[in-house]
Amino acid sequence: MSAGSARFLEIQPSELAFPFQLLKQSSCSMQLTNKTDHYVAFKVKTTNPKQYCVRPNIGVVLPGSTCDVTVMMQAQMKAPPDMQCKDKFLVQSVAADNGATTQDINAEMFNKVAGKVVEEFKLRVVYVPTTSSAVPEDSEQGSSARSFAQGNGTYNSTVQQPVSRSSAEPTKERPTEASSEISKLNDEKRDAIQQNQKLRHELELLRKESGKSNGGFSLTFLAIVGLLGIIVGYILKKT
Repeated sequence: MSAGSARFLEIQPSELAFPFQLLKQSSCSMQLTNKTDHYVAFKVKTTNPKQYCVRPNIGVVLPGSTCDVTVMMQAQMKAPPDMQCKDKFLVQSVAADNGATTQDINAEMFNKVAGKVVEEFKLRVVYVPTTSSAVPEDSEQGSSARSFAQGNGTYNSTVQQPVSRSSAEPTKERPTEASSEISKLNDEKRDAIQQNQKLRHELELLRKESGKSNGGFSLTFLAIVGLLGIIVGYILKKT
């Protein structure tokens, strides 16, 4: 049945076209227009209820007014062959009592019985390929589920984070190298001071022994004094 021949509701568009991109939720809308003089109740059904979320899926359209229905499609892990979708929607409409509200709608209102007119309008689903074919790195099924519930995420923000971490790594290594060099110099300094103290002690012993033997300085004593001077110079240069 076409929109022009509708008795209760005129429905536009005649098919549901969803922009299709992997791991991205998509949505489209349809308008239900009541051109009669009485209240009309409607109900939206689909052959794949787990894949779509319809808001509102039931309602009442007042005379001469229009109701907008939004259909959201869950993010999909893979594209169907040839981008052809077999899902379909069915909009049922029936005359309702004047003053009826959504709370007054029940399943029995849409049962086909003698003397009651239940109008049905079928819509097929069409996928419209998007210009972007990139697939986000965060492609796990859990992320797709969150995307369906909360809305589409930003791709660029997910790929910039590793770059920021990478650029920060060299900065962390420089203080480490400097600390290692300082620690090495401090160790050498301590070793030199300990060696200096040891030589001073030995020099003092030699000086006493030399004084006892001939009252002068021996060649060994002079050599130690020279070595001590070299060590002291080495310490001053390092510090």
